[in-house]
Amino acid sequence: MNKVNVGVVGVGAMGHNHVRVYTRLKNANLLAVSDLMKGTLSEVSKKYNTVGFVDYDNILKMPEIDAVSVCVPTTYHYEVVMSAIEQGKHVLVEKPIAFTLKEAKDMVRAARKEGVKLATGHVERFNPAVLEAKKLLREKLIGEVVSVSAKRVGPFPPRIKDVGVTIDLAIHEVDVMAYLMDSPVSRVYAHVGSRLEKCEYEDHAEIMMEFYNQATGMLEVNWLTPYKKRQLEVTGTDGIISLDYIDQNVEVYGKHARKVRVPHHEPLMEELDSFLNAIILDEKPKITGEDGIHALKTVLAAMKSAKEKIPVNIDIDID
Repeated sequence: MNKVNVGVVGVGAMGHNHVRVYTRLKNANLLAVSDLMKGTLSEVSKKYNTVGFVDYDNILKMPEIDAVSVCVPTTYHYEVVMSAIEQGKHVLVEKPIAFTLKEAKDMVRAARKEGVKLATGHVERFNPAVLEAKKLLREKLIGEVVSVSAKRVGPFPPRIKDVGVTIDLAIHEVDVMAYLMDSPVSRVYAHVGSRLEKCEYEDHAEIMMEFYNQATGMLEVNWLTPYKKRQLEVTGTDGIISLDYIDQNVEVYGKHARKVRVPHHEPLMEELDSFLNAIILDEKPKITGEDGIHALKTVLAAMKSAKEKIPVNIDIDID
């Protein structure tokens, strides 16, 4: 196999991007798309010259389809992913992996049982700036890691209707931080709040984290800032690594100060290419269902911490 036959379930803003990227990848063969919104479905299927279905089950019943991207609202992830797994399809599900931990764990178990790949769409892991920072950390360029901090802020996105800023934005940083630290989160303490009348959920959050490797993390997310900012810093005993997700820049301060040249790539292109290659080569996806569970477990613990005003411990067991 050198090409994977794929379908996309849900072709709103994110799903549309999946469709666009699949049509550009040499290892993908886009066969069908699905969406409940007939206007959107018609527009996308015509633009990319592919078959469109209102009922996603029509895609899953196509024997020639090997894999699907699931880009529906979070509340429907479980239903669609479980149906896809039952039909023997490999799945990449957009973040967060599911609405509840039980749903996420059931999905991971089902994928194991059926022998299919289940990947979670934490796209920032494929950001060239993040990959470069990981490389520099492996080389111990800033010595031993002490802490990591991040700010992911911007205006309120009207398309987000089923979750608050913690699950929508903080989950990105939780996954990236755990990846850079080489350690899951062991404890969180959080404060969240809501100031916007147009938002039904929390619109700002501040989260403190401890990792199992003794490093600490601080994260600020909100939908209140009138401009987008996506930045992360890792502090070590010999310096700091600073990265900008948007500009894809990396700078090192301290003992080995430098501006690092980072080749720019579209993270989603890298993510989907990696998912397809995992299928072709029969390898574990780079971002697994288990990774998705850890990120979801951490942000749910942060929500619990904010509600109860106490630190919350997080176990690393995903079963």
